[in-house]
Amino acid sequence: MMRPAAALVLTLLSAGAAFAQARPATCSRDLFQNEAAMRLRQTKMQQVATADQATQCKAWRDHVAFLQSSRAVFASCQSGAERAQNVAQMDESLADYRVLLADRCKAR
Repeated sequence: MMRPAAALVLTLLSAGAAFAQARPATCSRDLFQNEAAMRLRQTKMQQVATADQATQCKAWRDHVAFLQSSRAVFASCQSGAERAQNVAQMDESLADYRVLLADRCKAR
């Protein structure tokens, strides 16, 4: 017979593993939509590359909001190395755009 403390530890470990694997039921759809939105975002960012500063600043702010939501999809719907890589890429892009906004869009 198992000691109560050992049983509790096994129960907590099992619950933790189940919680770590729980993913929203909408993940397949969310990841698909996220990929499609990324392609549209790339096109949008290319379109504003030569635009005036105010237009660029608005697009960059919109892009930061998109990156934040995209990061959330990766964080909640992926696991392992794929999750780590995609979340890190989103974090890096977010940092880059925040610097860009701070440097070029202070008064806009």
